[in-house]
Amino acid sequence: MPSPIGFNLLAWSAPISEKMVPIAERLKTIGYDGIECFIDDQSVAAYTRFGAELQQLNLRSTCVTVVGPDANPASESAAVRAAAVDFLKGTIDRAHAMGATVICGPTHSAFATFSKREPQPDEYAHSAEVLHAVGDYAKQAGIVLAVEALNRFECYLCNTMDQLAGLVQKADHPNIRAMFDTHHANIEEKRFPDAIRTIAPVLAHVHISENDRGTPGDGNVRWDDTFRTLAELNYSGWMTIEAFTRNDVDFANSINVWREYDDPWAIAEKGFAFIKAMQEKYAG
Repeated sequence: MPSPIGFNLLAWSAPISEKMVPIAERLKTIGYDGIECFIDDQSVAAYTRFGAELQQLNLRSTCVTVVGPDANPASESAAVRAAAVDFLKGTIDRAHAMGATVICGPTHSAFATFSKREPQPDEYAHSAEVLHAVGDYAKQAGIVLAVEALNRFECYLCNTMDQLAGLVQKADHPNIRAMFDTHHANIEEKRFPDAIRTIAPVLAHVHISENDRGTPGDGNVRWDDTFRTLAELNYSGWMTIEAFTRNDVDFANSINVWREYDDPWAIAEKGFAFIKAMQEKYAG
């Protein structure tokens, strides 16, 4: 069976709302198996309601989140690390209420927060300790945390699959796994096949994301390497398009998206066709 295909609603909005329901419905019509949404500080009840709408549409869901400096898992402060555990448990509560099975994102450290030095062994140890502590909570909710490596301009702790694999190994919990994002890998990895094989033993989620964050297949990401290697490894997890626009201005500003790459529906339609074609190309 080919991997299920998802689309991240961040192309329209960071917060979930009733306005996202018609968008999810149209994504279902295109052929998507599920949607991915950002987890913020809305109530658990809001995610329960949204999850019920998705269930009516027969759409599955995954989630993405980030942590801030006040809840940094890699912090030297025990109080900040405790806040990280509480924050991630709250994220799990919201994802579980929605019916999601995966929370992806750079939950190893605070987003766009830099120490002005290379990663330190104690930072990896602190991060792994927090992730392990959250793992049991994720397990009882039936959720996997798929931890993400980011490019050097957004993160310093985990830029590569080699670093990420080491961190997940230190976390040592079956519900703490990893994801591969083609946008970040396009910046940081030497060879996609080697990177994917490095993370394969703990790989739980894949973001299909073009080098410019626009329509997958329109840029210079090593797509044949990506789909060929995933097929060779019999990867069966999500392939979720993560593309950005300036529809949600506050979110776009927070991640330095300063121009439009494509209309979100063009991205969704062309991106779905591209993934299906690549899956068929490397099937069997």
